[in-house]
Amino acid sequence: MRLAVIIPTYNERENLGMIVGRVRASVPDAVVVVVDDNSPDGTGALADEMAVADDRVRVLHRAEKAGLGAAYREAMKWVLDQGFGQVVQMDSDGSHLPEQMPRLLAALGDADVVVGSRWVPGGAVENWPRRRRFLSKAGSTYARLALGMKLKDMTGGYRAFTAEALRRLTYDEVESQGYCFQIDMIWRASNAGLRIVEVPITFVERVHGASKMTMDIVVEAMARVTGWGIVSLPSRVTGRSRRSADQVDDASSPANSQFSRS
Repeated sequence: MRLAVIIPTYNERENLGMIVGRVRASVPDAVVVVVDDNSPDGTGALADEMAVADDRVRVLHRAEKAGLGAAYREAMKWVLDQGFGQVVQMDSDGSHLPEQMPRLLAALGDADVVVGSRWVPGGAVENWPRRRRFLSKAGSTYARLALGMKLKDMTGGYRAFTAEALRRLTYDEVESQGYCFQIDMIWRASNAGLRIVEVPITFVERVHGASKMTMDIVVEAMARVTGWGIVSLPSRVTGRSRRSADQVDDASSPANSQFSRS
C-alpha cells in the first residue's frame, strides 16, 4: 500500500531536514507530508526547498498556528483524497525515531491502528527529567482509567493507521487540539471496534527548539477526558455486566481484547 508520513511543524527549521532525511532513509517508498503552520522561523520555506529536491516530499501550508489536531485533520484529509492506504503520524523534533517506523508498519499488517508505546515492556524514554516522565505516565493512566481502556500509552503521537481505520474512526470530526487529539483519536478507534496494537518504542527528548506543551493543552485534555469518562460510564458499566453474565457458563474461556502488545 502507498504510505504517507505526516509531520506537523511549527518553528522546527533546525530539526526538519534531519527528520525528513531519516524518514526517507528508513522507509524509502514513503511520501513525507510536512504540514507547516506558517512558522516564523522559515520552516515552511525549508520544506518547500526539500520538496523541490525530492518528489517524495509534499508540503501543506496553513495560514496560522491553529493547533496540532487541526493540522493532522487537514493532512489526513489530503492523504486520503490522494489514495494512500497507510498513514503514519510523528513529531518533527526528533523524539520519534524514524528507524523504528518499520516496526510500526510490520504490526499494521495485523491491526487497524498501531501505537508506538513508551510504557509497555521494551519501551523507553531518554533524557526526560523525573517530573516530565511522571506527568506523562500519570496523564496516560488517568485517561486509560477514565475511559475504561487497556492501552498503556494514551498520549503518544507516533502512530500508524490504515486508511480505512481513519475513515471509520471519523477523524474529521475530532475537535480536540494539542495532545488531547491523540487521546480523542484512540478513544474513537476503540469505540469503532478497531484492532489496536501497541509496540515498544524509544522516545528521545528533543535537542533543538522548544516544546509546544503548555498548561492550556494539559487543561484541555483533563477537561475533555473527564467529560468523556462521565458520559460513557453508564454504557461501560452495563457492557461489563453483560460480558460477566455471558462468561458465567464458560469461565474457562478468556475474554477477548481488542488490544495486544508486541
